[in-house]
Amino acid sequence: MSKPRLSLPLHYQILIMLLAGGFFGYYFTPAATYTNWMGDLFLRALNMIIVPLILLSITTGVASVGSSGNLGRLGLKTMGYYVFSTLAAILTGFILVTAIKPGEGADLGFKASVEGIAGASDSFGQTLVKIVPMNIFEALAQGQMLSIIFFSILFGFLMTKIGEKQRDTLMDVFNAALAVIMKITLFIIRFAPLGIFSITAKVIAQQVEMGNNIGEVVGRLGLYVITVLAGLLFHGLITLPVSLKLFGKANPVKHFRNMATPLLTAFSTSSSNATLPLTMEAVENKDGVSNKIASFTLPLGATVNMNGTALYECVAVLFIAQAYGIDLSFGKQLIVIFTALLAAIGSAGIPMAGLVMMVVVLRAVGLPLEGIGLILAVDRILDMFRTTINVFGDTCAAVIVAKSEGEQLNV
Repeated sequence: MSKPRLSLPLHYQILIMLLAGGFFGYYFTPAATYTNWMGDLFLRALNMIIVPLILLSITTGVASVGSSGNLGRLGLKTMGYYVFSTLAAILTGFILVTAIKPGEGADLGFKASVEGIAGASDSFGQTLVKIVPMNIFEALAQGQMLSIIFFSILFGFLMTKIGEKQRDTLMDVFNAALAVIMKITLFIIRFAPLGIFSITAKVIAQQVEMGNNIGEVVGRLGLYVITVLAGLLFHGLITLPVSLKLFGKANPVKHFRNMATPLLTAFSTSSSNATLPLTMEAVENKDGVSNKIASFTLPLGATVNMNGTALYECVAVLFIAQAYGIDLSFGKQLIVIFTALLAAIGSAGIPMAGLVMMVVVLRAVGLPLEGIGLILAVDRILDMFRTTINVFGDTCAAVIVAKSEGEQLNV
């Protein structure tokens, strides 16, 4: 009789290795350099899959949303609200992180690896021009994120304008390729604990070598957590209820009570998709939204309406820039906002989406990927909160769209 295998959930493995990496980097500083190769390999592997992942996920996502069955009034209303609410979340995070400056004073060094980034900033006009690639294959080879995202959206949208047979063939090819990339992503993520051990050991060891106060870094990390949570709470308790009242003429308090079960499930599982059946049941049976609208807006929302994730990406990237002492230009800050919006749309179904999409936004503004190691210590707890906001945003959208369609609801 075979013995049962003991297997810790991945997030616990990551937490354990992150703590171990910090301990190793602090107490065995000279030896920490011998583990750098693990972190470098992990980051290279993430870089390897980012371009095909973004290209395929955004193309298939846009093509499926823009298919002939979803291009009516209902689809336009839903997508319009999703873009509005996600942008509102990002701007909330942006205002808070620039006002609080949680990373300022946590000087991480690495000046050699990042010097020249701030000086190399393009003007806003130049940035807009560079969104349109002169050569898409060159953009793919060089990992020009904004150009790749623009091309993916354009390609996915125009896929819906060709003949049904050709469209279905292309969709089959892209979906199959995306399925393979997802398998590769899952394979890489299995090695995340080792990579994160190495990255954390490197960050802590360099702080020790520079004589920096580790307590100051930890304190700044705590301020970062407060900033993210403040943004999420503001969006969940102010922005979404106000939009529900303003656009949906609904009672936010009653709606919030009705959504207690899916919101608690989202908080405990950190998964919008796992919560989806409960979300649909609550929206239909308690709020009174029709199955037609609930079955369209909620699965779509679980795919493209990532309010909490987008806010988190914006705050995290600007925190990393502050911690490295990099002053991002106005144009670069706009790129962070724009990329966080599109990355949130393209992150559906991606394992450890927060980590993978963080690479996209960091690369878009030229920030060092090692900064990821700084924020992973608190990622799990923040994931619970941002998933809850993601789900609550979906339910608000369902009510607003249903009200706009003239449905009589219970809220």
